[in-house]
Amino acid sequence: MDLSTKTLVIIVNFNGKEFLGSCLESLQRQTFSNFKTVVVDNFSHDGSVDEIEETFPGVEVVRLDKNIGFSAANNYAIKQAKYFRWVALLNPDAIAEPDWLSNLHIAAEKNPQYNFFGSCLKKQDSLSQLDGTGDVYHLCGLAWRRDHGLSENQTSRSTGEIFSPCAAAAMYRRDIFLNVGGFDERFFCYFEDVDLAFRLRLMGHRCLYVPNAKVEHVGSAITGRKSDFAVYHGHRNMVWAYVKNMPSLLLWSGLLQHILANVATLIYFSVTGQAGPIFRAKRDALLGLGKALEQRKIIQKNKIISSKNLKKIIATGWLLPYFKNKKLK
Repeated sequence: MDLSTKTLVIIVNFNGKEFLGSCLESLQRQTFSNFKTVVVDNFSHDGSVDEIEETFPGVEVVRLDKNIGFSAANNYAIKQAKYFRWVALLNPDAIAEPDWLSNLHIAAEKNPQYNFFGSCLKKQDSLSQLDGTGDVYHLCGLAWRRDHGLSENQTSRSTGEIFSPCAAAAMYRRDIFLNVGGFDERFFCYFEDVDLAFRLRLMGHRCLYVPNAKVEHVGSAITGRKSDFAVYHGHRNMVWAYVKNMPSLLLWSGLLQHILANVATLIYFSVTGQAGPIFRAKRDALLGLGKALEQRKIIQKNKIISSKNLKKIIATGWLLPYFKNKKLK
């Protein structure tokens, strides 16, 4: 077995019975064979994993005794994966095309200057439409999926650098993932992939978009993309990621935009009937700033990349994030 490509595919599941079987079947069809699959179940109560060990005998199942969140469940599996060089994350509501893993590894071999990789996500209910081609991060702290909702004919993205992959289908070198502390477990879920990518970038690591590594994705199939749960976690975590990671020079130059972005989201979600979750998100973000500032001291002390080089890979236009509001992470 080639240890340089040995990969652990991690599926974090919570009540994903409707989707999980199709996801695992897509992994059985992979042309790349140097991988193992583990399903980490976050205390599902829909019988999601009851038949997996019988139906998919090569799949390891880890049953947790409570729902610890997407971030912590992935961290748990990756810490245990001592003999794997790579970890690939795949959501249970995603179906990987047969050459998904193969194309990720071909890209990794051809581009050794990159250490983590994003996939081409297509909407499962409309395969001609894109769910995303990597995540964009803006100076104000907002992030969104690039090309979300566009048809494949409207864009012709080639292999190239992106700020962050969407963790619904991404691959990371295990050592760099652990070196920066993995996903922030306070986030629970949502925005954890952008936060991780930010910390990796501050340490000089780069992310590559691989257009032929394709995955069909439902997207927030369990929690609901516009649910109160998603709004709360996404917009609380957005503030923490900004405070922790943005270098001082860029933080002060973009602080007014960050404040305006938060005000804009408060207004937007209040008008659309979700005032409760958005105001709770911002309240709890402020209450948690103490911990975020403690994390910031360590992150900023250890960062390698300059603000000038970081600014090259983040979006900076004043009006851009507001036009993207409905597609926010």
